[in-house]
Amino acid sequence: MSVHQKISTPPVSGGAGMEVTHKQLRRCDLVTVSGRIDAATVKQLSDVLSEIKNAGRYNIVLNMKNVTYISSAGLSELIDTQNTCKQLNRGELVLAEVPDRIMDVLKLAGLTSLFKIFTTETEAVGYF
Repeated sequence: MSVHQKISTPPVSGGAGMEVTHKQLRRCDLVTVSGRIDAATVKQLSDVLSEIKNAGRYNIVLNMKNVTYISSAGLSELIDTQNTCKQLNRGELVLAEVPDRIMDVLKLAGLTSLFKIFTTETEAVGYF
């Protein structure tokens, strides 16, 4: 069974919006994010991730190919989701197609060891 969900946040004054798509696959959930993950948009991502976890699914691939910016609020959401997924060995959040500028932020924040990071979405989905 495959569930598709697409949510968009319009740009806030002077800023950029974010789009989140969710597809339920057989062994994991694929969440694709485009745009900025910041204080103005993080709730949208949080809502999608919470819906997945609340349904008892904890294997999540986050495709970040088109993410242009991530703030501390976005990083916090990724950390919280990872902690919930790994609790009691239920699953994990893995990252796919992370742009160089976002990878630099993850490295600077010391978070690269917290996540498995895959070059392609196919590799990330295949991990599960």
